[in-house]
Order: sequence, then structure tokens, then C-alpha cells
Amino acid sequence: MDADLTSVKAAARKAAFAARKAAFAAGQGQAAELLADVLAGYRGQALAGYMPMRTEIDPLPAMAAHQGPVAVPVIMGKGMALRFREWTPGCAMQEGEFGAWVPAEGAWVEPQVLIVPLVGFDARGYRLGYGGGFYDRTLEGLRARHKVLAVGFAFAAQELPEVPIEPTDQRLDMIITEAGVRSFSLG
Repeated sequence: MDADLTSVKAAARKAAFAARKAAFAAGQGQAAELLADVLAGYRGQALAGYMPMRTEIDPLPAMAAHQGPVAVPVIMGKGMALRFREWTPGCAMQEGEFGAWVPAEGAWVEPQVLIVPLVGFDARGYRLGYGGGFYDRTLEGLRARHKVLAVGFAFAAQELPEVPIEPTDQRLDMIITEAGVRSFSLG
């Protein structure tokens, strides 16, 4: 990535983090209920969620309500795709990479639906992540093998005018915020 794009992404992350922090303080409203309503249409399918960190919007109520296998991401190493370990409410957890909590044990699951955390997003369906490329690599690999639904979950305040992108960035299929559900055509 060139230096100009790196600095543009860093500035976008800074603005999006500030917006997320303010939105987090105000509460997430009905976001988890909206997420659960969308996920109900995918019952029986393997779902990957995430354990919220710091000011991330909380998907745990929707994950717990999902009727089907649920997993959370495990970082396997720098430059590698994520893997997903089975999760249930109350399962034994341990600290993983970057302070994310992961199940201490359990089956590996290949998800059909992913709830994707993010720093920012735009009206085209692109997301701005933390900069490690984990979800982009993961979505690219999963999409090469089978149909996958990538659902960004965020506060409405995290929307940016335009996410700076590069060829490896993967678009979301939809974004769910406390303000509603938006779908993006990937065709």
C-alpha cells in the first residue's frame, strides 16, 4: 500500500473511532434486535460473530439467539485468514491475539454468515477495518469456496463519506446499525 493511501486510511480510522466512541456512549438502541431479525432468516446456517472489544457495537444477544452453530474468529497469525471456533454463551474463554476473547476449546466451524466488526463503512458497502486485512483475506477465501453473507454491524455514526479502498478490500452484503438495515448489490 502506498504512503498516501496509508495516511488517508489512518485519518479515516481516527475520525471513525471518534464517532464510534461517541455513539457507544449514547447506546446501541435496537441494533441487536435488528441483527437478530435478519439472522432469523438464516437459521440452521453456521454463523460467525465476534466478541466485542472496547467501543464496538455488541452482537452477543443476536449471536445467542441464533438457531444454528455459532463461532467467533481466532487470529491464526499475521497475514493469515481467520478461523472460527464454536462458541456458546457461557463457554470457557481465553484471551487471544490483540486482546480478543476466544473459546478455549471447541470445533472449528466454516461460516456461511459472518457478522463483521468494523471501524467505518460507506454507502457502497465497503468497510474500514483495523488495518490487518484479516476479514478481507477471510471473506475472499470463503467466497471462493461457497456463498457467504457478510453483515457489517456498526453504529450509524460510523458511516464515512467514502472508505478509501484497494483491490484486496471485500465489500459487505449488508450493514446493520441502530438506524436500520441496508443491503448492497454485489453483482
